[in-house]
Amino acid sequence: MAGSYNHKLIEGKWNKKWEENPVNVDDGKKEKYYCLDMFPYPSGNGLHVGHWRGYVISDVWSRYKMMHNYYLIHPMGWDAFGLPAENYAIEHGIHPSISTAENIKNIKRQINQIAAIYDWGREVNTTDPDYYKWTQWIFVQMFKKGLAYEKEMPINWCPSCKTGLANEEVVNGKCERCHSEVTKKNIRQWMLKITAYAERLLADLDKLDWPEKVKKMQTDWIGKSYGAEVDFKVDGKDDVITVYTTRPDTLWGATFMVLAPEHELAASLSTPETKEAVDKYIYEASMKSNVDRLQDKDKTGVFTGSYAINPLNGKKTPIWLSDYVLADYGTGAIMCVPAHDDRDFEFAKKFDLPIIQVIAKDGKEIENMTEAYTEASGTMINSGDWNGMESSVLKKEAPEMIEKLGYGKKTVNYKLRDWVFSRQRYWGEPIPIIHCPDCGAVAVPEEQLPVLLPDVEKYEPTGTGESPLAAIDSWVNTTCPCCGKPAKRETNTMPQWAGSSWYFLRYVDNKNDKELVNREKADKYLPVDMYIGGVEHAVLHLLYSRFYTKFLNDIGVVDFDEPFKKLFNQGMVCGRDKETGAAT
Repeated sequence: MAGSYNHKLIEGKWNKKWEENPVNVDDGKKEKYYCLDMFPYPSGNGLHVGHWRGYVISDVWSRYKMMHNYYLIHPMGWDAFGLPAENYAIEHGIHPSISTAENIKNIKRQINQIAAIYDWGREVNTTDPDYYKWTQWIFVQMFKKGLAYEKEMPINWCPSCKTGLANEEVVNGKCERCHSEVTKKNIRQWMLKITAYAERLLADLDKLDWPEKVKKMQTDWIGKSYGAEVDFKVDGKDDVITVYTTRPDTLWGATFMVLAPEHELAASLSTPETKEAVDKYIYEASMKSNVDRLQDKDKTGVFTGSYAINPLNGKKTPIWLSDYVLADYGTGAIMCVPAHDDRDFEFAKKFDLPIIQVIAKDGKEIENMTEAYTEASGTMINSGDWNGMESSVLKKEAPEMIEKLGYGKKTVNYKLRDWVFSRQRYWGEPIPIIHCPDCGAVAVPEEQLPVLLPDVEKYEPTGTGESPLAAIDSWVNTTCPCCGKPAKRETNTMPQWAGSSWYFLRYVDNKNDKELVNREKADKYLPVDMYIGGVEHAVLHLLYSRFYTKFLNDIGVVDFDEPFKKLFNQGMVCGRDKETGAAT
């Protein structure tokens, strides 16, 4: 009978032999194969079974490709900046630089225990100044190209993490990291204009060998739609309110208009009789998250006291505010056609507003409407010169007709919003911008990168909208690189996604101190052939990585515009709750 398997002795022996006599050697003759795992947050005291599931899959696949005579690129590193690492440090009363280093050491030990064939010579750490120098360099290039800009705006605010959140980081109205209810806060932010790449991010999904589920999630998040922007003049004022609509064919049936409470004209449209109610409503809406506003079944609103003029029929259209309209989608204003939209019908019924049917099946008007008529096609009625036309045909033609009449223009819209890039936290890459009273926002010269994160004892978030870095006068006060006058550094830091949006490029040239990646090595080893990770990153990490890669392709750093040829989602490891026994 065979003896028991002494895994410590046998695996230790072969690990040593493989280390002394590597079998994965780039001899210049083998075709490369780049197999990549989503690198972990070192924010806990070790890996969990979900990590193992993904890493075992990539290790088996890597060995298989190596046995087929490929030169294998199979690296590992650490996504060590950002909320996960900082929250862990706060919870345990340890400085994040210490807890992160300890966690990395432990996780690396665990990975080596299973003898996974990672190439540790390619290791990267997003908190290493030699690494985040290039994270900052990318931001500077985006700033120079007009893709990084400042804006004061209402953002998602986590009262527990005490920082701003991107829309993608809010799940069902809660912070995706700590699950606290998200509110709104007006703060000066740095934004990245990912919307400039919306069409390319959408169209190029077709060339990716990715799960259809992930591609659909990105398609829906980008949310392309066709329609028209229509201009409504405010009665008795010089103001014009522009609405975006995908159904310009129903313009004759627009009986009221709704603006987001954050719309720039919202407060000014109030009258002496409505001012108190309008101001109160605007404030209350600012306390709700976008998700809560969209999911609220009981629609609320307030009449401003002002009217707009429907450009087609000249009728006065009451202007309302309601929090189901969001300022960052379309123009922040909608025309409401209650006869043909469920939400508008509900609003009109609640506030006793007119309902005019303009699309009818077989041209017959419904005498007592109990619900909106939302069929895709029908015959136009109550629509002036458009009467008798087929609505599905008019829907396509109306944008151009409205443009010719001078009432607006045909346009394409996207749900995708620009990326909120500032974080009011300590543990992140300093944003390489200097604020000068005379020159404005100025990029830190490339030769002065990296802007080092100062070592501090107290790093907890302030909750004031300012990063803890704002209190370090010796670090904040500097000179303007343009005029030499006294200036101040930007004190917000980058989000955790900044370093993870391009790390896969650095693995192939991680010791390069002259450039982000050598072009010859990039052409030889990139892009990634197989990427393995969780579907939960579909509209966060994966979308941001595609954006970064397309930008770096545009400025000539790499010659490809998609980072990952093939994506494999390893699935979820499920178990049962110890108390309830329910599957989780």
